[in-house]
Amino acid sequence: MSNGTKVKVISDRLNEEKWTRATLNNYTINDLKELDHDIDDVIKSGDEVEAKELCDEHLQHTKNSIVGLYVSGIIAISKQQVDDSNIVTLINIFSDNHKWNIVEFLCERILQFGENKFALRTLAQCYENENEDEKKYEVWERLIRVDYEEADIVRQLAEKKEEDGELEAAVDYYKKAIHRFIGKKLFAGVKEIYHKLIAYCPEETDFFFHVDSKIAKTISPDRASQLLEDLYAYYKKQSQWDRGIEILKRILDYDPKNQWARKEITDCYREKHAGHSQLDEYIRLSNLNQSWRNVHEAIEDFEKHISFDEGNFVCHRSWGVGIISHIKGDEITIDFARKRGHTMSLKMAVSALMSLARDHIWVLRTVWSKKKLHDKVKEDPKWALQTVIRSHNNAANMKIIKSEISPGILTQSEWSTWSTEARKILKTDPDFGNHPNKLDHYVVRENPISYEEKTFNRFTAEKDFFGRLGTIQEFLANADPESEFFGEMFDYFVSFLRSYTVVTEVVASSYLLVRKVVRNYPFLNPGIDIPFGDLFEQIEDLESVFSGIGDSELQRDFLEELRKIEEWPELYVRLFTYYLSHYIIDQLEEHGREEELGELVTVIIDNYREYREAFVWMARNLDAEWLARFGVEYEKVLIGMIHLLDISFREIENRRDVSDNRRLNRQIQSFLFKDGKLSAYVESADEESINRIYTLVEDVKDLDPSIAIEMRHRITDRFPDFKFYGGRPAAESVSMGLIVTASSYEKRQKELQHILDVEVPQNSKEIGAALEMGDLRENAEYKAAKEKQELLNTTVARLKEEIERAQIFDEKDVDPSRISFGTKVTLYNKETGAQEEYSILGPWESNPSENIISYLSPFGSALWNHEKGEEIEFVINDRRYAYTVNEIQPVSFSEITV
Repeated sequence: MSNGTKVKVISDRLNEEKWTRATLNNYTINDLKELDHDIDDVIKSGDEVEAKELCDEHLQHTKNSIVGLYVSGIIAISKQQVDDSNIVTLINIFSDNHKWNIVEFLCERILQFGENKFALRTLAQCYENENEDEKKYEVWERLIRVDYEEADIVRQLAEKKEEDGELEAAVDYYKKAIHRFIGKKLFAGVKEIYHKLIAYCPEETDFFFHVDSKIAKTISPDRASQLLEDLYAYYKKQSQWDRGIEILKRILDYDPKNQWARKEITDCYREKHAGHSQLDEYIRLSNLNQSWRNVHEAIEDFEKHISFDEGNFVCHRSWGVGIISHIKGDEITIDFARKRGHTMSLKMAVSALMSLARDHIWVLRTVWSKKKLHDKVKEDPKWALQTVIRSHNNAANMKIIKSEISPGILTQSEWSTWSTEARKILKTDPDFGNHPNKLDHYVVRENPISYEEKTFNRFTAEKDFFGRLGTIQEFLANADPESEFFGEMFDYFVSFLRSYTVVTEVVASSYLLVRKVVRNYPFLNPGIDIPFGDLFEQIEDLESVFSGIGDSELQRDFLEELRKIEEWPELYVRLFTYYLSHYIIDQLEEHGREEELGELVTVIIDNYREYREAFVWMARNLDAEWLARFGVEYEKVLIGMIHLLDISFREIENRRDVSDNRRLNRQIQSFLFKDGKLSAYVESADEESINRIYTLVEDVKDLDPSIAIEMRHRITDRFPDFKFYGGRPAAESVSMGLIVTASSYEKRQKELQHILDVEVPQNSKEIGAALEMGDLRENAEYKAAKEKQELLNTTVARLKEEIERAQIFDEKDVDPSRISFGTKVTLYNKETGAQEEYSILGPWESNPSENIISYLSPFGSALWNHEKGEEIEFVINDRRYAYTVNEIQPVSFSEITV
């Protein structure tokens, strides 16, 4: 059967339906299954678009055509299109006529393509009509995993679990339901469930506090206070005064003028501190029960005063930790370790002292032996973390933790091992969480926290868009997207697609993320169907948007979407410098776009200074034969790389974009020397080409001299009479390797030892300290320390290699019969008529301002080996030199300063 015939089958069925005037009662499940066979044939032949258009046109004048609705609807769902209106219409037609068996079939058919809210909801209705409750509950459980807004069904599932005695599952469902009722702003539903949860899990205060925060933000602070009052009643009845005080403080945060809460918190303080000798006095002094005083100031004042009682610990910034030994009237006596029996007024104590809990880390450092605390911290890092974090008002980052642990308790080397385990505990242990407002700070949880909730808390604390993007991608990699927490995170990105006017990198990234999520989890489709072409038309600055997408995977997704645009090859060329990989090259090559490839290569190669990163990438990743296709000579690539090497050295020296230039410098050196590209070129190129390349290498001021020496060896091995500047054979000048004086050799060794013994350990400490400050993306100290580390590593490697190659010159071996190492030469300048003196030494001793010249420099090489009386003429960098050698004598090595 031909393809056209397969579409004709659908056409015949539409006509048959119209001619026979088939009624609803004529349709059976078998009829729909036969249509499925026809749909499969159309899809296999690739004619599904034509078939759907045929049905859609038919539906314009026969809107209730069963065949048209079914074929169009199934094809749309199979293509994961957002518009499922035709299949929904069909289900409603059969539902209205109580054809529940066909409705059930249609729902199951839709669900074969993935979870679908409408299909699940309708299927559950079918089972309810057929009194199949177990099947209905199973479908409901599937439905609430894909419909984050459904609240009533979640509550009914909770009630079912409650009836069945499955209280743990019931509590989980009630928690889901309360979040959904909050989202729908249905306070009556929230309140009913809140009371149930107080009965079942009152100790989960973290959960209740999270709920009241959401209610205050979503509904109103008054409603949040109302619920907290009910929670407080439970703890008051249990005489749990600390928890009651905590709840009342939250109520007063929402409403500072709440007189009921103020009276209750005063009563709680009276109960908690019933045995305190100064209780009534401190309530009076703080004006806690006086409505005219700001309640938060009164509470702070009272809590500071009440902490001053006999036997309590305090801390003074100069005298350290002490214990209150006596209180009489307005006078307090404190025993400090170094100042026992010190007295001060209560007013002075309140302002000068900080009260400490008995388990505060500072107290433990004072009352425990050093060995006991050291062993406890080392053996039980979780206890140590909890102690330190609680000592800092239950919020501490790694910098704070380190300041308390090392070097006061653990040595630096012990800290290195201990901190690795500590970080692992903070990240994975459910008893720790992230502070909601300080991303790098940790808190001790009253109740264990799940990975999903911990990640969600990081998401909400993170303020940077791409930080949140990374967090949700981490969540997708490690947790179930059906989680309630994922829904809230996902909605954050969906919101950008509902409200944008201009496409920025944020909108584009949100679009790509949502597309990816929906592709993998179709049931999460938020109902936004924006064709990429429409999005693309609203991009004002393509390069800016693309480069701003802070995720390489999403950039790749963007490029794949871009293929839908007709002029995509030209766009790929424009974006190549922002996405250096084989992908763009391969796609252009795969689609035979030689013209665009040629344009791309030519622009990068000809403008290598402007497109440094792209040029270096091409040199390293595209071989000479491939580049030759577009008329690029390999010598041109090498010349560009050597020029960029010199530029990067100079910009590093000038402290310009140091990190980027160091990275580029390493890549170029690796390409030219480590990978042997330059050596291979010397082995194959002609003498004139080699001379051009060698001249450029010699001009790179900061390049390791040993590289030029090795290159000379290779050149003279192949061309023994090769002329280096002055026209003399180079073999003699390089035969001894890197020639150095004894004093400069000793200086280099000391320099290396100082870096290894002093600067490297100091830099390690700087990096460690910077790491404790958290959030490396905006940590200037960390970046500076890492840059210094790169510089130190480069310097160490260079010094080691130079020292290994160095050969110490014996002063007795100076040969004054010719210009050589250790000689002082007097030249007559034939251009100016002046006498000029130069000392010929090595690169370590070179000091042009003192006329001390390296034998490896272009000028030194030109003079090398000439004898007294000889005439010398040479050109360096287009400048002509003409000399007569008047005198050669040994250098006075004792006068050389290195």
